[in-house]
Amino acid sequence: MRKFFLSLICFVILQAAGSAGEIKFVQVTDVHYSSGNEYKEQVLKKTIADINKQSKISFVVFTGDNIDSPNPVYLKEFVKMANKLNVPYYAVIGNHDVFKNGGLSKEQYLEIMRYNNIFYKPKKPNYVFKKDRFVFIIVDGAKEVIPGPAGYYREDTLKWLDKQLKKYKNNPVTIFQHYPLIEPKILKSHRTHQAEVYLDLLGKHNNVIAVISGHYHVNGENMQNGIYHISTPSLLNEPNSYKIITVVTTRGFSPMIYTELREVK
Repeated sequence: MRKFFLSLICFVILQAAGSAGEIKFVQVTDVHYSSGNEYKEQVLKKTIADINKQSKISFVVFTGDNIDSPNPVYLKEFVKMANKLNVPYYAVIGNHDVFKNGGLSKEQYLEIMRYNNIFYKPKKPNYVFKKDRFVFIIVDGAKEVIPGPAGYYREDTLKWLDKQLKKYKNNPVTIFQHYPLIEPKILKSHRTHQAEVYLDLLGKHNNVIAVISGHYHVNGENMQNGIYHISTPSLLNEPNSYKIITVVTTRGFSPMIYTELREVK
């Protein structure tokens, strides 16, 4: 029997919130897919089938560590499975996904994604997509030269993000990334380098409603300075689960986010 986790959070009113709207999407994280591993393959297949049964899902985001090691074969097989989703999907790069000197750079990673799914458009690891008035930003913090569990958001990445937040100052913005800024648990090896610099940047804007991440393999949801920081467990954790997230904006009221941690049989 499935159990559901449901949380509701209300935000301070955003000046940029604007008109009413609602969108529902799915986050799947830390799939760690590898060829020949029957358990991982079955979990992913069942997850995709379960997502396809859900109503009014706009898209799916895989928030990093989509494969267990930077192997092009693993990635090709992962994409072919993800292609069975009934809705568009997007991907964040995690620390297990790439290793430039080990056969899979970020550029190669994205080339494989596009080659195996003609609907997958991003050519860079940082990118923006829109759904109606809602803006979603993928922010890359993975290291491809010396991969490791500590996140690192480069200065040029943060400058790019600042530019996007200014560009979409009148839209509610949700950020997806692999490495969280607010730790869901204490794990020094996984900490994001100079997370406070990133947080200071977010504090200069009033249109960011949520930062959604994985990496720590645990569930955690925290509010800081009007931004909801959402961490989601690895799909491989028992019980296997993914997160359904609904964002609601209503003119004159605070934006709201509903999250549901949905178990997969």
